[in-house]
Amino acid sequence: MNKRKQQGFTLIELLVVLVLISLLAGLVGPKLFNQVGSSKTKVAGAQIELLSSALKTYRLDMGQYPSTEQGLNALMDNPGDSAMWNGPYLAKDLPLDPWNQPYHYKLKPNYEFALYTLGRDNQEGGEGEDQDVGVK
Repeated sequence: MNKRKQQGFTLIELLVVLVLISLLAGLVGPKLFNQVGSSKTKVAGAQIELLSSALKTYRLDMGQYPSTEQGLNALMDNPGDSAMWNGPYLAKDLPLDPWNQPYHYKLKPNYEFALYTLGRDNQEGGEGEDQDVGVK
C-alpha cells in the first residue's frame, strides 16, 4: 500500500492558531497602547524642563523672562534686537508637544512664567494622556 505523506495544515489547525493569536493581541495590545500614551506625557515633561532651563538662561541674560506676546520664540530670535540677547537658547528649533501642538507660555504678574501643554485632547484638565503637563 502506498500512503501519501500529509503536507500542510488542516483548516482546523489554522483556525485554532488564528484564535490564539487574536486572544493574545486582545490582551496585550491595549497594555502596549497605554504605555505609548504615558510615554508621550513623559516626553512632554522632559521638553518642558528643557524649555524652562532655556527660559532661565534667557532671564539671566536679559534680566526678565520674555513677555507673553514675545512667547517662546524669544528663545530663538532676538526680540527687539537687544544687545544683551545671547541666543539662540535652544540647540534645535522650538519643539511642538508630542501631540503636535505648540506649548502654552504666559508671563505671570509676579514675573514668573506658566509653561504647559493641554495633552492629547487640547482641553483643560483630563486624565491619562489627556492630562495637562507643566506649570500653569
